[in-house]
Amino acid sequence: MLNVMHLAQLNIAHLRAPIDSTELAEFVALLEPINAIADEAPGFVWRLKESETDPTATVVHDYGDHLLVNFSVWESLDTLWNYAYRSAHLGVLRRRREWFQRTMEPYMVMWWVPEGYIPSLAEAMARLEYLKAHGPSSEAFTFKDSYGSSEAVSLPAAAEARK
Repeated sequence: MLNVMHLAQLNIAHLRAPIDSTELAEFVALLEPINAIADEAPGFVWRLKESETDPTATVVHDYGDHLLVNFSVWESLDTLWNYAYRSAHLGVLRRRREWFQRTMEPYMVMWWVPEGYIPSLAEAMARLEYLKAHGPSSEAFTFKDSYGSSEAVSLPAAAEARK
């Protein structure tokens, strides 16, 4: 029997100003249409939402008020790539410096999960920390240094975060 794997991805951004500031008003206005494109994109499986009724609501978490979290699951690396770089999302991505602080450390991580499994935000943050500490591997990788689903590995920290 073939184990079907999906691609989990987390990217974070340190906001230049509070999310409700006028400085970020244009970005916040783009959230609903960009998220709608993701939700309808081929290969989209799931994304972390703060609210089912307010598409502009940002995810509330314990990692700091100025940290924006984008966390989703896709059928494949290609389907995520197509959404990120071949849709209107690319226009927002190109403008990220207007809204987010520059960082020299990794802010995006991907890893393979079994079909039907939705990782927790704690697991996703553990994967990002693993990437920062150890570099790209089958446990935590980027578009530039990606690994196939057949190389998927479960991290002890990720398993602990699921509990």
